[in-house]
Amino acid sequence: MSAVRTASLIGAPTDVGAADRGASMGPEALRVAGLDAALRGRELEVVDLGNLSGPGNPWEPPHAGYRHLPQVVRWNELVHQTVYDELRRERLPILLGGDHCLAIGSISAVARHCREQGRRLRVLWLDAHADFNTSQLSPSGNVHGMPLACLCGFGPRELTGIGGVTPALQAAWVRQIGVRSVDAGEKRFVHEQGLDVFDMRHVDEMGMRQTMEQALAGLDRDTHLHVSFDVDFLDPEISPGVGTQVPGGPTYREAQLCMEMIADTHRLASLDIVELNPAFDVRNKTAVLAVDLIESLFGKSTLVRRPVWPARKSRKSAPDTVA
Repeated sequence: MSAVRTASLIGAPTDVGAADRGASMGPEALRVAGLDAALRGRELEVVDLGNLSGPGNPWEPPHAGYRHLPQVVRWNELVHQTVYDELRRERLPILLGGDHCLAIGSISAVARHCREQGRRLRVLWLDAHADFNTSQLSPSGNVHGMPLACLCGFGPRELTGIGGVTPALQAAWVRQIGVRSVDAGEKRFVHEQGLDVFDMRHVDEMGMRQTMEQALAGLDRDTHLHVSFDVDFLDPEISPGVGTQVPGGPTYREAQLCMEMIADTHRLASLDIVELNPAFDVRNKTAVLAVDLIESLFGKSTLVRRPVWPARKSRKSAPDTVA
């Protein structure tokens, strides 16, 4: 019998990187929606570490191309250390955001852990946005539009250096799914860096099943799979509780299939849940949906069944090994 896995809930109640206030309430909304009980129902032990305590949101204009950079840096330092500590304890860290700038801290911690363990890293970025802006490309300076670029080494040293190695992440290790809103300059930059983006046109043309087969291809027993789940990945018709709604996202069933196919890999080892904004929600509808999807991510399905997709070789030439 396999050992029971332990999941650690890490609240990061901040919206310092966001365009709107309110994502700071996301961790409590997820708790109210029953995340703890849902995870225990998937035969996980759960340790709720409570909320990290970081600087408040000064709500100031951008300075030198970034809004709230000192506060963003501090929050990501706190997230990085906490996620890293939980990985060293052989727990599965679940970051409860907070806005998506926090992925800089969480994923740099995962990459650091993978380097030390000699493991491969694969990141699934579920998001309506590419989040690959820089201060030169971003019209707003909001860092929640920049985390993936920072992780790939494009950004202020205070953020790109978290975790000790710059870049923390190679573009070849990332698969972006559900993207449908990309700034013009950002689009060129994404192409230049060779990011593997399965946008909504790809999902529409190929279907979610084939999209996920491609995004998950090449995973093996030595791969650490990290999922960074921005709730605005979902269509706003079913998920209104986000600050940056973009029409045309995955439907409920498409999102469920996405999560179920990730669960079928048995490789999930860390998770972000970010950008849930109760200020825009209706009776905590979006938080309840997010918890429902997280249950599927950890193996809940209609029937007990074998995986329906075959293992395939990755079409990437570069390995997912963290060096």
